Amino acid sequence: MRAARRCLSAAKLTVIPVVNKVDLPSANVQGTIDQMASTFDVDPEDVICVSGKTGMNVPAILDAVVQRVPAPAASRTNTFHALLFDSWYDDYRGVIALMEVMDGTLQPGDKIVSANSPTSSYDVLEVGIMHPAQRPTTALHAGQVGYVVCGMRQRAEARVGDTFYHKGAAVEALPGFKPAKPMVFAGLFPIEQMDYEPLSSALERLTLNDPAVTIHRDVSPALGPGWRLGFLGFLHMEVFSQRLEQEYGTQTLLTSPSVSFRKVLKDGTAIDMQTPSHFPTQDELHTISHFEEPMVLGTLVFPQEYTGALISLCESRRGEQRSMRYMEGDRVILQYKLPLAEVIENFYDQVKACSSGYATFDYEELGYEAADLVKLQLLLNGEPVDALSAIVHSSRGFPRGKALCKRLKETIPRQLFDIAIQASMKGRVVARETVKALRKDVTAKCYGGDITRKRKLLQKQKEGKKKMRQIGNVQLPKEAFLSVLSPSPKK
Repeated sequence: MRAARRCLSAAKLTVIPVVNKVDLPSANVQGTIDQMASTFDVDPEDVICVSGKTGMNVPAILDAVVQRVPAPAASRTNTFHALLFDSWYDDYRGVIALMEVMDGTLQPGDKIVSANSPTSSYDVLEVGIMHPAQRPTTALHAGQVGYVVCGMRQRAEARVGDTFYHKGAAVEALPGFKPAKPMVFAGLFPIEQMDYEPLSSALERLTLNDPAVTIHRDVSPALGPGWRLGFLGFLHMEVFSQRLEQEYGTQTLLTSPSVSFRKVLKDGTAIDMQTPSHFPTQDELHTISHFEEPMVLGTLVFPQEYTGALISLCESRRGEQRSMRYMEGDRVILQYKLPLAEVIENFYDQVKACSSGYATFDYEELGYEAADLVKLQLLLNGEPVDALSAIVHSSRGFPRGKALCKRLKETIPRQLFDIAIQASMKGRVVARETVKALRKDVTAKCYGGDITRKRKLLQKQKEGKKKMRQIGNVQLPKEAFLSVLSPSPKK
């Protein structure tokens, strides 16, 4: 809540508070207005009470937009420059960009360039406004928002936040737009490798409208070629994966999310660790001063009766309480400093479960803090499986290792010898499960005779299993990797 209020204030945006569904018999209109006033510092007199079902006071919203939102401070006589804030791809006309014209005028036939790549110029083929579909116009003037068709063929050319201006003009790029820094990472792989190219095309189109997602090609020894994606947060990752599935009909595997940790060398240099392969080995630990993990300030708003359950949840996630404030009525605002790695692991679902769905959760970044991090390795019969390693906090090593061993035991097929599944950290085994060997009844053909015949066959089988255990290799099926790399089931 505080982050939203600060962003609105910094952006100097006009807020029009609206309370909907006031026609419901159970609607607590005055209580909702009081909460909005205390949370977002809005004037109760400015709140518009509407009903989308009956249409009550809906025209008042449009009137408020005209009366309260100030007109753009722009001039048609100044040099043209515009801000690109959205785009989509048309198979026949290429990239269509949505721009806000800050100053000047743009007409078909003009040549424009981008502030990010001033060496490339584009011929404006068509301009228009969205009303609500595309409606061509003769020009776009200062203060207007419209679409521009300029023959862009590569989706990467339309970068959100870019500044466009007339070729040859001296215009500074609009301030305030910096490349977004991802905080949550996950691997994306096609279920079937034949879907790799269609998925690659879908990713390219989707990232055209969501430039905050970073994409790097990756190859997993278990799942094959795929991508390593970076997101602004856990909600951003969920929305992106749902859009990829719903809008493009793709079947993908999105691995469990992880965060970017840091290792700080003794000379003060900080190096990001996005995957377990970046974790230092035992021979390199003497060069490391300490490790760091990202922290966030989480804000929970909920009814007072759920205070105990939510405090216990935050404490179990290595949280540190910052403040607790009681609002008007029975609402509570609780703030905790939490590790981001704990937040992305089903924390939101557990918040809803502890509060019967009444609690809301939001967080903002607090930077990095020192943490006791370790590399958790999975071993199969003593051989490490690098694809299943993870970077965790030392206090989470045992429960995480135990859970992974248990999930692997349920998916690894039985062999003719025992399979030891172990989780180790700091060179010490912290959890173990064993897949028992298949037992073949070698004495089935002995329907009679001396007991020494059966003993001889059993001894021969024992020696054969001992030899097989020495030379046999465990081949993990793809289902085993999927069970470990996919997100944990929600509890």
